[in-house]
Amino acid sequence: MHKRLSAAALMLFAFSFTLAQEQKAQPGAHDMSNMNMSSMDAPNSRASDMHDMPGMGDGSAHAMHSMEGHHMDMGPHMKMTALRDMRPGDQEKADQIVDSARKVAAKYGDYKTALADGFKIFMPNRTQKQYHFTNYLYAFEASRQFNPDHPTSLLYEKHGDDYKLIGVMYTAPKDSSEDLLDSRIPLSIAQWHAHVNLCMPPRDQRNSAGMQNSKFGLGGAIATKKDCDAAGGKFGPQIFGWMVHVYPFEQKPEDIWSVERQGHSHDHMD
Repeated sequence: MHKRLSAAALMLFAFSFTLAQEQKAQPGAHDMSNMNMSSMDAPNSRASDMHDMPGMGDGSAHAMHSMEGHHMDMGPHMKMTALRDMRPGDQEKADQIVDSARKVAAKYGDYKTALADGFKIFMPNRTQKQYHFTNYLYAFEASRQFNPDHPTSLLYEKHGDDYKLIGVMYTAPKDSSEDLLDSRIPLSIAQWHAHVNLCMPPRDQRNSAGMQNSKFGLGGAIATKKDCDAAGGKFGPQIFGWMVHVYPFEQKPEDIWSVERQGHSHDHMD
């Protein structure tokens, strides 16, 4: 069972933490942490679920690159959950999640321990503000249920040849309702985010995604399928799934659940 799940996770790893264009020798290495995996356990899983993300197999790294510096501009390429009114039990539930995140952080302060436990570094050879170390099986688990002890990714800053852990990332399938997200982490406390309306460039223009004034990518001017088709691109109404970061070493709630810091964490798409 473990072997079968590992293969499925590698095949559908939709956040692409092990997929980059230079890794074509491993076409199955996809981050499925943010895919709709609800049908994975069904014998008649649809092939279309495997292509839920634009550029599946040949452009995910470019989609990631296109997010550079544009993650939290709240323009046409970003959507976030709205903050809800605090309800009884919300703060206690959020505190329990932070406690779990702190235990995880304490365990993986040494990045080598994370690697030994199956976490993989996304694009380790590219300069990034924060590096995502992702666990395939935890990502698969997150597509089906929430386990605060098993974050999809660990967030590290690089200092020389060493990595310093600063946070963790939880994920949920892209088709999750706000009520489902709220059931995982109260929306009165945290704001989940998703990337939307991506137009991936044609092959001969892929290097333009993420560049200043580019019309492609999550910072680009194109935000509709009609305009994307006209430009010869490939449109995705929502890529990846829902994400939320927790910075457990912080003390103030606004810092632990910092929306702004979440945005900066994805400036690594270089």
